[in-house]
Amino acid sequence: MKVLMINGSPRLEGNTTLALAEMDKIFHEAGVETQTIRVGNKAIRGCIACGSCFKKGKCAFDDGVNEAAEILKESDGLVVASPVYYGSANGTIVSFLDRLFYSSHFDKTMKVGASVVLARRGGLSATFDELNKYFTISGMPVASSQYWNSAHGAAPGEAAKDGEGLQVMRTLARNMVFLMKSIALGKEAYGLPETEDRIITNFIR
Repeated sequence: MKVLMINGSPRLEGNTTLALAEMDKIFHEAGVETQTIRVGNKAIRGCIACGSCFKKGKCAFDDGVNEAAEILKESDGLVVASPVYYGSANGTIVSFLDRLFYSSHFDKTMKVGASVVLARRGGLSATFDELNKYFTISGMPVASSQYWNSAHGAAPGEAAKDGEGLQVMRTLARNMVFLMKSIALGKEAYGLPETEDRIITNFIR
């Protein structure tokens, strides 16, 4: 099994990296392969709604989004992690995810998604909700933990003092492993859920 982890922090060894490392230990113990992509320190532009991805099957801007799409296609799970900036996710990771999910047209149904958020103090739950929306629009089960998937820390490495936050990360990783394995067994026994032709309704005033 494989999990793609996307780190939205611009800090090389910040608290977001620390939280993902705590999850990575559990994945490793369970024999789950992981690959981490760092986007927080990259120049990632937002979607311009050009529609090129519907013709070419990939995003027109080649800045790592298309590479991530190929990895996600072969992955069983996705972890998206971001620090909180002004009560929201880092703008870079939002631009990255907008284009990743919009331009990659392969079926993401039943890939397990989890969001992880870090902050000094506030804005965690709003950012957590923001990131989960990418999963719930794509047929991806959302992994939960014993608390919202968050930890606290300001200075780099400070989240190591948040014992509860680190435990939340470990529990989240274990729950993801269970879900991914259960879904794999379910696919073998029952296949994927039945689908209907998509109905798209536009509202015009």
